Amino acid sequence: MTGRTEQVRFRSPGMAWDLAGVLHLPADFDEDGSYPAIVSVHPIGSCKEQTAGNVYAKALAEAGHVVLVFDASFQGESGGQPRLVEDPAQRVEDIRVAIDHLVTLPYVDADRIGGIGVCGGGGYVISATMTDRRIKAVTSITGVNFGRLSRESFSQYAPIAVLEQMAAQRTTEARGEDARVDDFLPESVEAGKKAGVDDIDMLEATDYYKTDRGRTPGGATSATFSRRAAAVGWDAFFDAELLLTRPLLVVIGDKPGGFGAYRDGQEIYGRAASEDKRLLVLPDTSHYDLYDQPEPTGKAIEAAAEFFGTHL
Repeated sequence: MTGRTEQVRFRSPGMAWDLAGVLHLPADFDEDGSYPAIVSVHPIGSCKEQTAGNVYAKALAEAGHVVLVFDASFQGESGGQPRLVEDPAQRVEDIRVAIDHLVTLPYVDADRIGGIGVCGGGGYVISATMTDRRIKAVTSITGVNFGRLSRESFSQYAPIAVLEQMAAQRTTEARGEDARVDDFLPESVEAGKKAGVDDIDMLEATDYYKTDRGRTPGGATSATFSRRAAAVGWDAFFDAELLLTRPLLVVIGDKPGGFGAYRDGQEIYGRAASEDKRLLVLPDTSHYDLYDQPEPTGKAIEAAAEFFGTHL
């Protein structure tokens, strides 16, 4: 059975803009009922209509949960200026704001809230779980620590040099010049290969985001360069040995790629203080297979539904 969806907009007191979200509701939804709820967090450069929404939120709602997926601040249909900012601290705060909205809904059981995230969203929801005790269980799907990625391959392993460039660009923009916006991906798989790109994650990301396979208006795959400095100094897994005590499910594929989900999944599983934690490594599976390919996403969804069914 397929549940229904509702478009929502919400903000926390003191916040200057709305977040735009979609509530995925169970097929047998009853407004007088009481349901466990899950916040679903989209990848870097993605949006609520892509994998975090149309795959994972949809399936977990079908499993009986109320699931809220939303566009990050400065992205998609959410507010915030300047546009296309990827700020990890704000992304984590967005998750808290989404929970603020969930706990106001009369049919949500505030003691049964979980979090799930895909790619960079997996790192963000893990970070949020460490400091927001309202999240009772967390699942990372091919999760990536965007801080680590920003310091390494996204800066060509020269983070100080890139920070100098970002600082100079921000000064230029403060003096009235246009913002520099960079696309994370080539225009097409063919263009990427022609330019010498051979990394499985870059090529499969391009196939997902730049074709009808996954392309949607809100999935910009780009970011304002001068505002990416915050990510270079951030770490999704900081203090996980002390603070990440909630039940944890990590799902990764066994095909490593340049975005590092295989490495990051192994790391957070080992470091987490959680007494109840599980690492699911899917064979012959890549990072982007876990975005939308039926067999691997089916296995990930089955594991997540069982996990949340147990812990929520």
